Amino acid sequence: MSSKQTIGLITLVSLFFIWGFFTSMNDILIPHFKDQFTLSYFQAMLVQFSFFGAYFTGSVIYFLISISKGDPINRIGYKKGIMIGLALSALGSALFYPASVTNSYWFFLIALFIVGLGFTMLQISANPYVAILGKPEGASARLNFAQGFNSLGTTIGPALGGYLIFHYFQGPRAVQYPYLVFALVFLLLLLIVWAIDLPRYVADEQVVKDAGALRYPYLVLGVVAIFMYVGSEVSVGSMMINFLGLKDVAGLSHAEAATFVSIYWGSLMIGRFMGSVSLSQHLGLWKKWLLMLLIATAGFIFFGLVKDFYMLRYYAIILVINFLGFIIGRSMPHTTLGLFALVNVLLLMIGALCKGQVAMWAVIGIGLFNSIMWSNIFTLAIDGLGRYTAQGSSLLVMAIVGGAIIPVIMGHVADLVGVQLSYLVPVLPYLYLAFYGFWGYRIGKNTRT
Repeated sequence: MSSKQTIGLITLVSLFFIWGFFTSMNDILIPHFKDQFTLSYFQAMLVQFSFFGAYFTGSVIYFLISISKGDPINRIGYKKGIMIGLALSALGSALFYPASVTNSYWFFLIALFIVGLGFTMLQISANPYVAILGKPEGASARLNFAQGFNSLGTTIGPALGGYLIFHYFQGPRAVQYPYLVFALVFLLLLLIVWAIDLPRYVADEQVVKDAGALRYPYLVLGVVAIFMYVGSEVSVGSMMINFLGLKDVAGLSHAEAATFVSIYWGSLMIGRFMGSVSLSQHLGLWKKWLLMLLIATAGFIFFGLVKDFYMLRYYAIILVINFLGFIIGRSMPHTTLGLFALVNVLLLMIGALCKGQVAMWAVIGIGLFNSIMWSNIFTLAIDGLGRYTAQGSSLLVMAIVGGAIIPVIMGHVADLVGVQLSYLVPVLPYLYLAFYGFWGYRIGKNTRT
């Protein structure tokens, strides 16, 4: 990797971190707004509907432009695409201030929608950019590495956000200043991206104005997989504070539960760094296993120091299962995806049907197995698309609308049968992910345009 590519990767890693931090804050906003505006679970889940619904809207617009005028990213470049995304993200974050002053739930949802549009452009630009920023065989490893820092953001977000909103600021205007800080950070990143010299990549082939990406069956199935994955990941995290507050589970306050939500998102970070090592093309088998074991051990020790080692005994068992899953997966993205999806089905059923610490840690442990799913699905789905790579990326980002749809369904189920049983909702999506990992990723793989 050249020095310019290295600088580009470092810059992108910082973007992955900040949008992970912001996205995980939605898990804090949901119980905060539910109490502030006296909402049902269905209404509170409109936070995710607005935010992730913007991904669908933005991606549809992008896709329509790409088939009528040619792929926008291929015309303007990844750098400008990232800058547009950061500008929209800054605007939406700044709108939290007037939304707080007017104390309007709908104003907050509009602000989240605008940020979601910005993140759409970031996702369309940054994910394939990481994938092509080096040798093709290292694409999954690089994307898992960048997603690891995204998970670092999602780990810090709930803990810090929970403290600021539930303790430090509190009240109707608790979100004013934290989201003004977000706006300033996005503007700062915009200036940094503008100032540095990033490698410019465009497709070598002639740009054509059609929907050619849809001719690849494995991409279409990958779009459905992204829908199922994002919807499930968001649903599990969004309901977790209320889930951990149940007397039959843990009986925690919102502020206490927020710290365990950080462990859920932190588990994605651990798993993604382990996945990055597992998929590395430059390490021998024993070195991979040793580094993965060190990452898992370091994560366990960190959480144990923050919480309590005895309390984490169930989590330790799930960590061991996760480590063994990587070994059984043999560094193959599709096999690991299928195995991890099946484990999550089991953990969801335990969380929904059992009580106490067993149910609590089963749900938190889902984060470990979610870890590599986004990166592996994304790279499997865009593999071999050529000039349709950015268009395929826009379709995959469009499917992030799963984060808008499935949480709302889960919220409605929670209103009907309770929060705990609502954790059965993501079972079917994870079964589909198992299908894609074991079979779907290769259907139509030899399609040519």
